[in-house]
Amino acid sequence: MNVLANIRVAMRALAVNKLRSVLTMLGIIIGVAAVVALMAIGNGATASITEQIEGIGSNMVTVFPGRFERGGERIQANLTYSDYEALTQGVEKVSVISPVFQRFSQLTYGGNSVDVEVMATVDNYQQVRAMELANGRFVSRIDDSSRARVVVLGSQTATDLFAGLSPIGRNIRIDDVFFQVIGVLASKGGGGFGSEDDSAIIPLETGYTRLFGSRAIRQGERVLSLVSMSAATPEDVEWVMVQVERIMRQRHGLKLSDELDFTVFSQNAFLEAFDQITATLTIFLGAIAGISLLVGGIGIMNIMLVSVTERTREIGLRKAVGARRGTIMFQFLIETIVLSLIGGVTGIALGWGIAYGVSAADLVQADVQGNTIMMAFFFAAFVGIFFGIYPASRAARLSPIEALRYE
Repeated sequence: MNVLANIRVAMRALAVNKLRSVLTMLGIIIGVAAVVALMAIGNGATASITEQIEGIGSNMVTVFPGRFERGGERIQANLTYSDYEALTQGVEKVSVISPVFQRFSQLTYGGNSVDVEVMATVDNYQQVRAMELANGRFVSRIDDSSRARVVVLGSQTATDLFAGLSPIGRNIRIDDVFFQVIGVLASKGGGGFGSEDDSAIIPLETGYTRLFGSRAIRQGERVLSLVSMSAATPEDVEWVMVQVERIMRQRHGLKLSDELDFTVFSQNAFLEAFDQITATLTIFLGAIAGISLLVGGIGIMNIMLVSVTERTREIGLRKAVGARRGTIMFQFLIETIVLSLIGGVTGIALGWGIAYGVSAADLVQADVQGNTIMMAFFFAAFVGIFFGIYPASRAARLSPIEALRYE
């Protein structure tokens, strides 16, 4: 019996019990759909966040205050404005460097209010972070030196406060202090991941003297939340990081054996760490979906064993008229493969639909890749073969005489 004839026989056998066949395929359909949908959502989220990180630039180096242990207690260290000045004077091969002090504050316009991160910084922060403006202008050196009460809003912040109105030139309140909106940043997306869309930017001196007050002073010194800088070239990033650590160690009186009370990292290091996290997450999601496929495979094997029992007399009759063991085994194996492949194709379509729905709902731009579809399809075929071998071999081993006597 050739392959096409076996497929026709398998399809007729499956059509006899349509509901049972559909329920048997359900496990494969759900498993394959889970593989396609979860991998697509994971790929889309990874691509989106990676694009945001790369959009800032691979040359960026950032210094954060850290924590250190003293007397068995973890103490939050300070990063000061004088640290920034020392870095400005001492670090070579840096194109721009910018200090930032940031705190969450409430912004209010009319009856609308929103809590966002307000960043007090200088004019070249726009260059360090590769920011683009949708309207207006960025804070300037004159704004900083004159302590002007001006603010640049993130795109989402502007939308939340003004609901379609043009923000430029309007006055808002930041913690009950009036500021004039002079610019709106272009949207970068990525809400919930430190997005610049949900932010507001004011001049550094204005933040120190007119808004944050004592919150920005510790032990008589102005403190910073971070210092960001751009290396002249990507090749200079490692050298810049070495210089920053050396200068900060000297300023904070740290020996080589002492625990650092600051953190220095580059965008490349952050991207590498993120890639490792997403790779682990992808494997985890794939494993969850794989378990669903295995459960579906067990269901197929269970139903095929029932089918072998029900068709025992048929198997005996076919063997009595000359059907060989391999022919019987091949027929039942074809049935399990057909079940798995139909379930696999249906699952791929369902998973693709789920991914499209997630993208259409603007939750995340799911990315269905060809290798994901191929992996899901071949995994479904493998499940059919693997879990179909035992029922098929059991059918093939039946004795013709005992099979014909089966009631």
